[in-house]
Amino acid sequence: MIRVKRNNDNSDIMKLSTDILDRRNIIDLLATEGDARKTLFETAANVRRENVGNIVYFRGLIEFSNRCHKNCLYCGIRSGNRKVLRYNLSDDEIVNAAMFANDNGYGSIVLQSGELKGMQFTKRIEKLLKRIHIATNDKLRITLSCGEQDREVYKRWFDSGAKRYLMRIETSNQILYARLHPGDGKHSFKERINCLNILRETGFQTGTGVMIGLPFQTTGDLADDLLFLKNNDIVMIGMGPYLEHMDTPLYRYRSQLIPSDERLDLTLKMIAILRIMMKDVNIAATTALQTIDKLGREKAIMVGANVIMPNITPGLYRNDYSLYDNKPCTDENPEDCKTCLEARIALTGNTIAYGEWGDSAHYSS
Repeated sequence: MIRVKRNNDNSDIMKLSTDILDRRNIIDLLATEGDARKTLFETAANVRRENVGNIVYFRGLIEFSNRCHKNCLYCGIRSGNRKVLRYNLSDDEIVNAAMFANDNGYGSIVLQSGELKGMQFTKRIEKLLKRIHIATNDKLRITLSCGEQDREVYKRWFDSGAKRYLMRIETSNQILYARLHPGDGKHSFKERINCLNILRETGFQTGTGVMIGLPFQTTGDLADDLLFLKNNDIVMIGMGPYLEHMDTPLYRYRSQLIPSDERLDLTLKMIAILRIMMKDVNIAATTALQTIDKLGREKAIMVGANVIMPNITPGLYRNDYSLYDNKPCTDENPEDCKTCLEARIALTGNTIAYGEWGDSAHYSS
């Protein structure tokens, strides 16, 4: 369980004018309160404004299947959860969702599923990528989030038109990673890291992310997570609070969790510190933030995030892609979601970059 030693000292804030923050600095910054916390957030907001501007990129999220061969102990769609109603969108449903994104100027989509392997799955993704590019006249930038695959598969998907790939590691602590996954040979930390390396070598803009507030996690682990992201030159990052799901083995440890408002605060600090450390990367304001606080995603934008992923999955299926309990916006259709997010982002003083791919400046630098 994370225990944060509160810190009102401004001494580490003085180091924010440089890119060099070590593990001790980060741990201290995660504990800031009062004026020091305010200074941290204001510094991150200034860095964001100077390096990526007051704009937010939309990534239309299509959760096209909740079928998964992995059995991660924290995840609601784990293969061992027999209560899940499994689904698989048709190719036409996926393409139609992509067309909605294109017609509404999103500029980018994410095709996300549980982790599956096999030639049939590989060929299906290839076919979908080509169909979407034809249907949208190559106007959409496509991100895949389909888990661990072989090098050849990544290459085939890259050649078929996917240029970004998101694969979360959830924690950079190998021991903690093992506690979050079954020891069945399918959940190797080493293989996860190897896949990230292969993705970069293939040419993908590579993204990953971590959960904040996990059982057994320490603030030292969180500091190491940020250093991992920087040292591995990740260009797309999604960090969100750990939210429990009652039909998972990890749920038994819920009494050991820090309160949800503290998980939210730690997440905002992680986003702020990362923006200072990696000035021009893309950082997502994750949906999980909104589960804790109705304004959670807006708060993340205010302290450094610059990407939001509106859910454009057909409404019939949204409740069944339940990674955690109380997932928000499952009753909205894509049009409602777009209207809601436009109003929310306007409140932050930012504008939506319609029609732009929103590639990370860090990727091209």
